[in-house]
Amino acid sequence: MKKLFITGLLTTITLFTWGQRLEAIINAAEVERIEKVLAADEMKGRKVFSPEIDKAADFIEAEFKAIGLRTLDASDHYQQSFSLIRPKQISAAATADGVSIDAQKLIVVSCLTDIKFDQSSDVETLMIKPGGNLSREAAGIKQYKKNMLVIVDESYAPLFSRLAKRSIFKTDKSIAFILGTTIPKNFTIEAKQEITEQKLANVVGIIPGKSKKNEFVVFSAHYDHIGTGTPVDGDSIYNGANDDAAGTTAVILLANYFKSIKNNERTLVFAAFTAEESGGYGSQYFSKQFDADKVVAMFNIEMIGTESKWGKNSAYITGYEKTDMGIILQKNLEGTGFTFYPDPYPQQQLFYRSDNATLARLGVPAHTISTSKMDSEPNYHKVSDEIETLDMQNMAMIIRSIALSATGIITGKETPSRVKQEDLR
Repeated sequence: MKKLFITGLLTTITLFTWGQRLEAIINAAEVERIEKVLAADEMKGRKVFSPEIDKAADFIEAEFKAIGLRTLDASDHYQQSFSLIRPKQISAAATADGVSIDAQKLIVVSCLTDIKFDQSSDVETLMIKPGGNLSREAAGIKQYKKNMLVIVDESYAPLFSRLAKRSIFKTDKSIAFILGTTIPKNFTIEAKQEITEQKLANVVGIIPGKSKKNEFVVFSAHYDHIGTGTPVDGDSIYNGANDDAAGTTAVILLANYFKSIKNNERTLVFAAFTAEESGGYGSQYFSKQFDADKVVAMFNIEMIGTESKWGKNSAYITGYEKTDMGIILQKNLEGTGFTFYPDPYPQQQLFYRSDNATLARLGVPAHTISTSKMDSEPNYHKVSDEIETLDMQNMAMIIRSIALSATGIITGKETPSRVKQEDLR
């Protein structure tokens, strides 16, 4: 009985200490400090390939270093650099069982200048059948390791042109999409193009786990925005204070808090993604660096700077019904007055539109947490998305609630169910 009392007392003291640190580290003043840097006019909207997004990356890296995070690959820097190839097609031609393919029914995706393969090459063929979702089916092909011929059923003709990608990751393999009805036995694919290589970088830091160091929990947001544009009332800067400096602020503060309390049995990964606004390239590259089976959960945080449709002390989780992660998080918030709701905008397919999508398609319970009123968000992708429109106190409450809700997952006591492949249709 005495032992039980002492154990309970220690638990109470520990929880009280964590609570004190939570308030000290995650508060409105710290939220505002970070937001003022990321959403400043000097950042000019953090557009990819701009000097300003490099400044934003340097700031996030400095925050991670000050917190004491480790780098992902034991290097001396936190920036996870990668290249995108922007191809410009010069010519393309294909035959299928001796019949020439109309140019409008052929799309070649490659980062090579000269592409040539046929049925005798190291090539894989597959068919995207009618009745599915073309973009999701095509997204699953991005993990290809061979040259590929993909026959796209003609029912997708109105959407076929969307498969042409303006930028792709550097690889020596190519994909040819052909609009058709059957996979040919014999075929030829030829194309020529010019390529431009462009550099990008995520910013990633980790807190190594203890007993479950090979299991990963990801906290993420994107730090890029859309830059500058035509002036509106003299303002041409799309500051992106809510989209998504708010999420990036949360990731930095969560990293600081979890590093302080040192209670993670699983390895925690903190990622600020680039190029979300340009096609989600940052999170796609990041996801390729992990064995998805070892990623236990992903908390992607997007646009939490304004009240949700339910008011303060609330947020929603995209894809809530696809795993039991939302149920776990809400259970850990009992008595706090904070509520996580299912996504109220299912028609907008938000689960597939943010940086959680790549890992979710691989089965990871990867969800986005947001408060954005997507049916009536007045500052979304506008020059008015500035720091003055944000509720710093409510933001701090949301971030603290994410920290508390994640307790069971980071300590290894709770494991969310996986996303089933049939639930991705």
